[in-house]
Amino acid sequence: MQDTIGIPACFSSSQKISDEHTAVTRSGQSVFMSIYRTKIADQCCLITITWCKNLLLHGLSVSVQGPDGESQYTCKVELKPWYFWRKQGSKRFMVESKVVDVFWDLKAAKFNGETEPNSDYYVAVVCDEEVVLLLGDLRKDAYKKTGCRPALIDPILVSKKEHIFGKKKISTRVKFQEKSSFHEISIECKNSSAGGGNISNGNPPFTGIEPEMEIRIDGLLVIHVKHLHWKFRGNESIHINKMRVEVYWDVHDWLFSPGLRHALFIFKPILSSTSLSSVSSSSSPPLSSSLTSTPLSSQAESSGSLEAFNSTSGSSEFCLFLYAWKAE
Repeated sequence: MQDTIGIPACFSSSQKISDEHTAVTRSGQSVFMSIYRTKIADQCCLITITWCKNLLLHGLSVSVQGPDGESQYTCKVELKPWYFWRKQGSKRFMVESKVVDVFWDLKAAKFNGETEPNSDYYVAVVCDEEVVLLLGDLRKDAYKKTGCRPALIDPILVSKKEHIFGKKKISTRVKFQEKSSFHEISIECKNSSAGGGNISNGNPPFTGIEPEMEIRIDGLLVIHVKHLHWKFRGNESIHINKMRVEVYWDVHDWLFSPGLRHALFIFKPILSSTSLSSVSSSSSPPLSSSLTSTPLSSQAESSGSLEAFNSTSGSSEFCLFLYAWKAE
């Protein structure tokens, strides 16, 4: 596991990405993954919390990546509406000869139509009588149930990864910082009337309808991409509550590939200018120069490019990967 990169190894394996995409398209389910870095038995580990949703059930999966960066230990729970007892319980497995317990209480969890619950739940991961990871708002209930103390080191949210389905408009909610409020992100592709191109500057003549894309955060238009046929890959900087966020997009397969295909959007918070001054001398150049020629999905699935994402001018450790599946 490469701690300097800050993105889990599951994003660097194209085979794992391909298998995951196949599972998503076959089941038609939305998937929401949160990856945390923490310590288990004094060893740095990654814990992945995966929520999935389809027409019949919600699913929860807790996966621990061992210190070697290769071993995976997983606990899975299916929350079918006719199985009440599975909405509360615990499971145990071993990680490098250490006992790890997962406790959950989702009896009253409110999903509000989303893949990840909004409130009235907890999921706790316990090792050596410490709660190394605790999600949800029922914190007192979790500590009472586990009988364990909070860990001395808070887990770090490394990345979120979401597979979401939609037609013309796709929406999600995200926190760019663990202690901040949720932000509503909506992405919409629509057609607009387009005039002719200018042959003299190398653009082919074009008349008729041309797609464009709008990205809104909390209802405010932050990115408007016209001539999407030419600008299907790119990136822009935006500001949200005085925080700079780099946004990368690749919608090539939406426009040019048949069948059910996904676009990829990456949202990367950047540190303040004060913090940037100490790292500017070692920061990497922006990726905009290569985005138009290299698919963003290929960059995001190679460890070298992920390192570039995280070394971008004082970027924070967190990164949101949004795989947007456009359903007809």
